[in-house]
Amino acid sequence: MPRVRPGQSAAFAEGRRLREAAETRRGRRRHGSGHGRRGPHLRSPWLFLIAVPVVAGGAGALVMTMAIISLVLLGVAIVAGSAPMLVAGTLAFVAVHRNRRHAALRRHSAAPAPQPVRPAPRHDVVWGQARARFHGLRSQYAAFECDPMEVLRLPALADVSVPSTARFVDAFAEAQALDTDRFPPPQHAAAFVAAVDRAERAWQAAREAAQRIRLSGLSAAERGTVERVIKLLTTARDSDSDPERLAAYARARAELGKLDRAGVIHLPVSAGAALDAAARGALPA
Repeated sequence: MPRVRPGQSAAFAEGRRLREAAETRRGRRRHGSGHGRRGPHLRSPWLFLIAVPVVAGGAGALVMTMAIISLVLLGVAIVAGSAPMLVAGTLAFVAVHRNRRHAALRRHSAAPAPQPVRPAPRHDVVWGQARARFHGLRSQYAAFECDPMEVLRLPALADVSVPSTARFVDAFAEAQALDTDRFPPPQHAAAFVAAVDRAERAWQAAREAAQRIRLSGLSAAERGTVERVIKLLTTARDSDSDPERLAAYARARAELGKLDRAGVIHLPVSAGAALDAAARGALPA
């Protein structure tokens, strides 16, 4: 290491003093940067980005730096331009989500409340209801068989050769055989309920078939005889003259006997008995 001459030590001391003073001034500027003014290179980052490449690499680095700055500015512009679209999309998403939530809440509030589970009806109650229905069916069937006028209007319903009528008669007989005055064992009661259901369906089908058929299966002469008997029965029912009623019932009974014997009309026994009772009631006291 070379020796320091006497004249150089003073210069070194002066230089050290100047460096320490410069460092002191820089430290003061650093601490007071929040209140003082920044230099142009600190206020403008773009000047710093330009100045550093120029000093470091010259014109080529400057061109590259300008390209980077252009890309950064383009990205900023794209983000700034798409900001309204992002805001609009966010608002639309929030609105759709809110509407779906409100719709779900409305559906949940409008949903019907669950119905309470009802206990199964008792066997004796079901049997009693079926028995009441069967008695009603029996009354309808008896009313038809006791009315000669209805038999003449729907002769197929009194003719067991008609398939629908035969099915009803069989179903009715089955239910009649299972009918009891008191509640039977559960198996017997279930069979009776099923038989009543079949009898009711068969009765409805037989009546509908008889209404379609009416007098279509008779010849013209037979239809004329039936229509004449209906008029005689109407006269006997509505006339105020006892002799006229007596004559009308007598002729109607005779005509019906001929139709029954010829197999044209199947007059039930109860219908013939009702006609005889009405004729006797028309006789003068």
